[in-house]
Amino acid sequence: MTAIAPPRSRVQQVREQLEDDIVNGRLLPGEQVQVEQLVERFGVSRTPVREALQQLEASGLVEVLPKRGTYVSRLGMPELIQMFEVMAELEAMCARLATRRSDAQRLTEIEDALTQCEVQASANDANAYYYANEHFHQLIYHACGNPFLVQQTLALKNRLKPYRRLQLQMRNRIAQSLDEHRQIVRALQQGDGEAAASAARDHVLIQGQRFTDLMSLTARQPVARPPAGAPEAPEMLGG
Repeated sequence: MTAIAPPRSRVQQVREQLEDDIVNGRLLPGEQVQVEQLVERFGVSRTPVREALQQLEASGLVEVLPKRGTYVSRLGMPELIQMFEVMAELEAMCARLATRRSDAQRLTEIEDALTQCEVQASANDANAYYYANEHFHQLIYHACGNPFLVQQTLALKNRLKPYRRLQLQMRNRIAQSLDEHRQIVRALQQGDGEAAASAARDHVLIQGQRFTDLMSLTARQPVARPPAGAPEAPEMLGG
């Protein structure tokens, strides 16, 4: 039976659209983000807009400058590459430990999550697949049995969330991602920690042209911020 993705909240819808705007360059690094414009654009109250911006701030996509407002963060390509490299190693550690520490129930949960990924891949719904994919990864994180590692992995994953979500919209990426999930699960089933770590690492690194495509989506020219003494703009988060 085909699983139906849960409805997304207004906060989630606003956040996801702003993530896409930032990653795709419709909102540029250093550009000011104003609450009232977003309220009008999305047809929602100020509360979900503010909550969405707070989530984006927590993930590092926007920054709040005291008495000046909210601006799109300047995340350079070298920093993005470094973050993906670290994320790959964290995921590899989780998979390696999960191989040793997962019990039968944990493994069954991971297998069920893979099945849900297959369902959403068949529907070719990038957003629904992303959330099934997110659940799959989180089960492996928690199966590692190391709460500190889980905390660090989730923190970095949240910063990379829009980039990982966006790349699923690239041609054939969902099918490729699903195959990579199957390799991870196969290694877990076989109790091969090194194979699981290697598969998890490769899954995050997005080799070859896929990563080049992701880089091209995030390349954009910076926009100058107003000088420190500039007057405050009205209706800004944190203004």
